[in-house]
Amino acid sequence: MIYELHEMQHAATAPLRYWAETSQQLFSNPFSPFAYLPQSGRVAAGSELLARVARRYEKPGFGLQQTLIDGEAVAVSEDIVAEKPFCRLLRFKRATTQNHPKVLLVAPLSGHHATLLRDTVRVLLPDHDVYIADWLDARLVPLAEGYFHFADYVAYMQEFMRKLGPDVHVISVCQPTVPVLAAISLMADEGDPAQPRSMTLMGGPIDTRRAPTEVNRYAKTRSLRWFDTHVVTRVPLKYPGYMRRVYPGFLQHAGFVAMNSDRHMQAHIDFYNHLVKGDGGSAEAHRAFYDEYNAVMDLPAEYYLETLDMVFMKHQLPQGEMTVFGRRVKPWAIRNTALFTVEGELDDISGPGQTEAAHELCRNIAAEKKEHFLVPGVGHYGIFSGRRWREAIYPRVRDFIRNNA
Repeated sequence: MIYELHEMQHAATAPLRYWAETSQQLFSNPFSPFAYLPQSGRVAAGSELLARVARRYEKPGFGLQQTLIDGEAVAVSEDIVAEKPFCRLLRFKRATTQNHPKVLLVAPLSGHHATLLRDTVRVLLPDHDVYIADWLDARLVPLAEGYFHFADYVAYMQEFMRKLGPDVHVISVCQPTVPVLAAISLMADEGDPAQPRSMTLMGGPIDTRRAPTEVNRYAKTRSLRWFDTHVVTRVPLKYPGYMRRVYPGFLQHAGFVAMNSDRHMQAHIDFYNHLVKGDGGSAEAHRAFYDEYNAVMDLPAEYYLETLDMVFMKHQLPQGEMTVFGRRVKPWAIRNTALFTVEGELDDISGPGQTEAAHELCRNIAAEKKEHFLVPGVGHYGIFSGRRWREAIYPRVRDFIRNNA
């Protein structure tokens, strides 16, 4: 019922949104006489702010059409390398003959689209052949395609790694660090020749008992049944995934906003002031960030609930109790894949120490093939996007991949 109420609310606010969009144009367009009235700038700014709050944000594109390699502009195109019911493997194909290391970038399946890692891809492109796991919105996947469990996530990762070959380097950001580590552990245990050369785990919940955050604590305040009955719902009739059980993206988004409500409120106030002052650059930066941040997707309910249970409630991986496909996950079976963990000192989603726990679990990887980097003064998103990612973190990631190529 909660999904239907959300759709009704969105439909009910549509007239207000259309009015705000029209008002914004009337009081800002230079061909409109209203644009020259006193206080027209404030009316236009307020109208745009209201329209943006009320609108629905669709998945944006990556928009990466070129990169610089050795100072020369090189065209970039998106190729679908593999297509699964719940995920596509995309390649950012560069028009170059240079043989750079292959990187499989695993985006989170936690409410936002893979485009959240646009800056991650942009920075990787000059030195790497980049592939990304591009997850599909569960509300768009017909129920006939079946379900998607935690084990399916692991299977997808193994299939992608085998497709790309044993010379691939895996980078996982946030939530997928657990299924990625599980996938590589199972491959190592069976001596799979497609084991990746290296894995870089960034800001992920390997062991949420360490430095628990508000996200971790919230996951343990309720029973699994409570989450099943209160936040899981079925997709409405208007979508291809009609009747599929999902954890709606709008609930995840509401949770993210509530965690830092004061910060988001101030950001919108600043946006209004930038518009009034004519600071187009700052206003555009706000639009770009929130166009991405507000675009959310639904998660398959079975995957969401299993992740809650296995990762956040029972801590199965660090306790050596995780099983996938009936097989025990043994990170200590990994010997040939190098390990690099990255954490942000100010991460309020995966606290410092949670990702570093992988080193203790992967105890049979040689010391010279293991590295950890705690980035001072950086929060969760700063690990993979922004100035600190570009200037401080990426050079370490690039050198680690080169040293283990």
